[in-house]
Amino acid sequence: MQDPRLNKMAQVIVNYSIEVQPGQSVYVWGSTHAAAPLMLEVYREVLKAGGNAFLRADLAGAQEIFLETAQGRQLDWVSPVDRVSVAEGDFDCYVRIGADVNTRRLSSADPDKFQRMQTAAGPVLRKRLDRSAAGNYRWCVTRYPTDAHAMDAEMSLDEYSEFLFAACLLNDPDPVASWRAMGRRQQGYVDFLRGKKAISLKGPNIDMTMSIAGRVFMNSQGLRNFPDGEIFTGPVENSVNGWVNYTYPGIYNGREVEGIRLEFAQGRVVKATAAKNEVFLNKVLDTDEGARTLGEFAIGTNYGITKFSRDILFDEKIGGTIHMACGNGYPDTGAVNKSAVHWDMIAGMQEGEICADGVAFYRDGKFLI
Repeated sequence: MQDPRLNKMAQVIVNYSIEVQPGQSVYVWGSTHAAAPLMLEVYREVLKAGGNAFLRADLAGAQEIFLETAQGRQLDWVSPVDRVSVAEGDFDCYVRIGADVNTRRLSSADPDKFQRMQTAAGPVLRKRLDRSAAGNYRWCVTRYPTDAHAMDAEMSLDEYSEFLFAACLLNDPDPVASWRAMGRRQQGYVDFLRGKKAISLKGPNIDMTMSIAGRVFMNSQGLRNFPDGEIFTGPVENSVNGWVNYTYPGIYNGREVEGIRLEFAQGRVVKATAAKNEVFLNKVLDTDEGARTLGEFAIGTNYGITKFSRDILFDEKIGGTIHMACGNGYPDTGAVNKSAVHWDMIAGMQEGEICADGVAFYRDGKFLI
């Protein structure tokens, strides 16, 4: 029997996260056929809201075949369906449901081919973000529980399902009210940071400075990500200096990189080392000109997510952590860095301090304001 919280989840996504209006079109994309139960519930709710939905579920194994077999210009090909998904006048909203049946399926893929494929797909990502920043495209990324995600999180499928539903606040009587309450709390942090010019971070794992002059902190409250819980901005691109030791593994398209240390000078990663998969780390950072520049700096605020699950959708939200993404920035923060890469990496701040214009506002994993 299907868990009734799946329909509750779909209701929140459709009516709160992307706020479908009558006549609007929604692109619903499942990473595999396993996402079908949640896709169908989203479809139901889009129709009830008066909208229209196009459903797409990828076949497990197709991307592996492509990276194994495609050559030359085939690697530069971008599906016209992908281009239409972000074209103005075709779709107003986008829902991406991750439901992997094998999260390590690309671990042995040729990194050169993968890099070229990612570069080709870059314009679609940038168009989605540009339309979102302009306010005429709403999107949400979420998960459907599968054995693969559960195994990554070192949980049974039932445990992982409960973990997912709890992180999405679906056990609350009124999840939307709970997300809005989180948003009000986080807005206090955003208001404090408005107009500030410089951020400094110090602790056992970090010693960094960056400019946020003219940049905007965004309040993530269950709209673009589900679950959610962070505030984020795009630092001034040439301003980042210092070093960070990421305390959690960095995972990019199924490949795990452990013990990452990045050193920055004038906004660029000038040295990148890792205890495991260092060659892969640097390969990704060399994807294009923008991949070695920070596109995002963020603070996780969801203290209800207490376990590392090897899924960035959850892990970057863990209360008491920060994350920074090398590569593409979000235009609505003021970021201008462009890249086919957006790789979030997480560091614990249970020991450490963050200051804005010399004033401490965060210490040892907690906000002081």
